[in-house]
Amino acid sequence: MAYSELIKNFEKIREYMRGFYVYGFKSRNEYTQKSARSYDDERRRIESWLSDNMQFVMTPEGKNVFISIDSRAYQHNPLYRAWKTKSFTDGDITLHFIIFDILCSFDIKLSLNELTDEIDNYLAKAGAAISFDESTIRKKLKEYAELGIIITEKQGKKMLYSRAEDTDISKLCDVLDFFSEESPLGIVGSYLLDKLPPHKDIFSFKHHYITETMDNNILALLFDAINDKCFVSVNNYSPRSTKNEPIKILPLKIYISVQSGRQNLVAYDLNTNHFLSFRLDRLSDVKKLEKFDRFDSLRKLLNKNEQHMWGVNTKLSIKYFEHIEFEVFVGDDEKHIINRLNREKRCGTVEEIDRHHYKFSADVFDSSEMLPWIRTFICRITRLECSNKGVEETFKNDLEKMYALYELNGGDNNDIQ
Repeated sequence: MAYSELIKNFEKIREYMRGFYVYGFKSRNEYTQKSARSYDDERRRIESWLSDNMQFVMTPEGKNVFISIDSRAYQHNPLYRAWKTKSFTDGDITLHFIIFDILCSFDIKLSLNELTDEIDNYLAKAGAAISFDESTIRKKLKEYAELGIIITEKQGKKMLYSRAEDTDISKLCDVLDFFSEESPLGIVGSYLLDKLPPHKDIFSFKHHYITETMDNNILALLFDAINDKCFVSVNNYSPRSTKNEPIKILPLKIYISVQSGRQNLVAYDLNTNHFLSFRLDRLSDVKKLEKFDRFDSLRKLLNKNEQHMWGVNTKLSIKYFEHIEFEVFVGDDEKHIINRLNREKRCGTVEEIDRHHYKFSADVFDSSEMLPWIRTFICRITRLECSNKGVEETFKNDLEKMYALYELNGGDNNDIQ
């Protein structure tokens, strides 16, 4: 089969885009998941959208191709191009334009039989060798009605179809420019921007998290399930497991980190009676299931739990927390350290001990989530204690490894107590 840059299944291209961009792709010889031809086809497909951003490096294993994008250099996410390359048949595209040529005015309202006759006449005049039966046209009209681009109206026993009126978005350029890059579902804004003439962009972004683009379809399906208070069936990929079987969960809330841009789902598992968290970039094949009557009470509990959540890990019970506290040294001209503690404390508290020492403390569900943040104060911490001794040991063991790496023989006299 000849190579085509169009795609039928976005989940497939999402997998390859993660490989090329997020994780770094293997060389052609190392790629054993599919055939070498599949590797070549997907590489060429991505190059057709992102040729300016494709680079390679030679390794002992061979040529390693990858995507390299400086997100600060782009006012519009280049990965949106992957969403705009869906494949279609000759019949699909022909029927699409014929329908909207016939329904060229918002005032034209036709029944299915009338529209079918008009399509037949249209094709006959054009001398086309293609035809469409009534069932095909009905399915296409139903699809467009669900998308909101065709309006249905009951008149007696007949169903009339007309074109939906366009919305004037010509004055929303700046709104759409911002929405397309900052909204969790920015692809919607990107599609709307395509309808507008070229204009001057007024926004630039220092922290531009563009890789979440590949998860927009998953996010939209989860938002829909949350809105309808329904369970979903979803596959959760784990690099540590070969299993990738569907699980049934109740999606409750999406959490998006302003520091990394990572998107996480917190959901309820009926089988284990636990709250669980999932990375959106590892979810696939979301299917909405039945409604759950306890959704509101679980969502209310989750909202209450947020006062003890540092990240996305939480529990059904709010009786058991892990207490963590540490003290930092602050110099006379280092008020910015105090400001930072207060700015980033989240659910914790900051207390002044004396002129040069401040204590941070918090009661959280999972203190291990705090370790990356605590390490950023590592040269100032004079004491650290945690009720979860495993977290305390992990922190101190990491220090010992750092001392060994720099040949410091266990630190110095100002080490953490």
